[in-house]
Amino acid sequence: MAHLPKPPRVVRKIRSAARTFLAHEATSGIILMAAAALALIVANSPLAETYFHALHFATGPVLAPAIGPMTVHLWINDGLMAIFFLFVGLEIKREIVDGRLSSPERRRLPVIAAAAGMIVPALVFLAIAGGNPAYRSGWAIPAATDIAFAIGVLALLGARASPALKLFLATVAIVDDCGAVAIIAVAYTSQLDLIALAGAVGVVLLLLALKQRRVMAIWPYLVGFVALWWLVLLSGVHATVAGVVTAALIPVTKSPGLPEAAESPLHQLEHALSPWVAFGIVPLFAFANAGVSFAGISPAVALDPLVLGITGGLFLGKQAGIFGGVALAERLGIASRPAGMTWMQLYGVALLAGIGFTMSLFIGGLAFPGNAALQDEVKIGVLAGSTLAAIAGYAVLRLSPTKVRDA
Repeated sequence: MAHLPKPPRVVRKIRSAARTFLAHEATSGIILMAAAALALIVANSPLAETYFHALHFATGPVLAPAIGPMTVHLWINDGLMAIFFLFVGLEIKREIVDGRLSSPERRRLPVIAAAAGMIVPALVFLAIAGGNPAYRSGWAIPAATDIAFAIGVLALLGARASPALKLFLATVAIVDDCGAVAIIAVAYTSQLDLIALAGAVGVVLLLLALKQRRVMAIWPYLVGFVALWWLVLLSGVHATVAGVVTAALIPVTKSPGLPEAAESPLHQLEHALSPWVAFGIVPLFAFANAGVSFAGISPAVALDPLVLGITGGLFLGKQAGIFGGVALAERLGIASRPAGMTWMQLYGVALLAGIGFTMSLFIGGLAFPGNAALQDEVKIGVLAGSTLAAIAGYAVLRLSPTKVRDA
């Protein structure tokens, strides 16, 4: 009896992580803007008292004596944002192992642009606000870029925002995230609980052993992530760092040029988390952190060095750092701007990178813990700088020729 030919093997694919990322970030950015606007409206409405009371409602339990009972705000900033940083860590690892940062040549320009785009805003902040010792710990606030918000503004440009613009902005922001995580871990850690830290190291070694043995199931890594999060929270290092560390230890299956490996734990987890982070965690963080009541705040606060330092760092420092970094790299022959991108478009993207928002607000909370007055000034500076950067970046890109004339 003749054997029938075997049916062709069905290769299960999942959608490209890069395409999913850009699509989600564009929509999430628009939702993020709406969440921030809603927070400002509620914080200055008759619902303001209910809004602030709900955020500081103590739910318990006491997970770390240093921070006391868990509140709604702590669950969002220390809990849900750890999942956000897990997602960011997955995104960073994917790009380094299997994406746009997978070779020294590809990494060179984004690293230069991101490094300059973090150093110059910090220097601008210190030049304006550094004279007051009470403000100096806020130096890193304008160094961050909110990728969702920035790509959301690009989405408003429609076809005028080419894929090259989106990919360059996303890549620079990913490298920027690496720097932000390092800053949080190093600059905003005070006293350490060495026993808890030793326990955290033990969990990391266990996760590393799972990775070395090529354990491809996701659940052991997630269990390890929860344990690591609690131990890091106890240790005094900010708990969100646990997300990035866990992400670095999750296995990834390479698929050069087509990141659709269905059996890759990293890709599976990134795709699973993406909608929850984009449409849930990030907008919720914005709603919980962007609300600032203007009652009792005089217009003169806009001229306070802390507000000016953050606004100037985001709006002036970011554009100068990124545009100047790329221009210098090209002048020295180290790297060149992306093919098909005019200098005017590059300038527009550099402006959009000044939208700090989520990461800037997050770092602001770490820089001035327990000081509600300074945290309100941080919010005003971040909102002002991010709004200026968004409007100016949109205008420049809207007026930019879509065809390259100076290449």
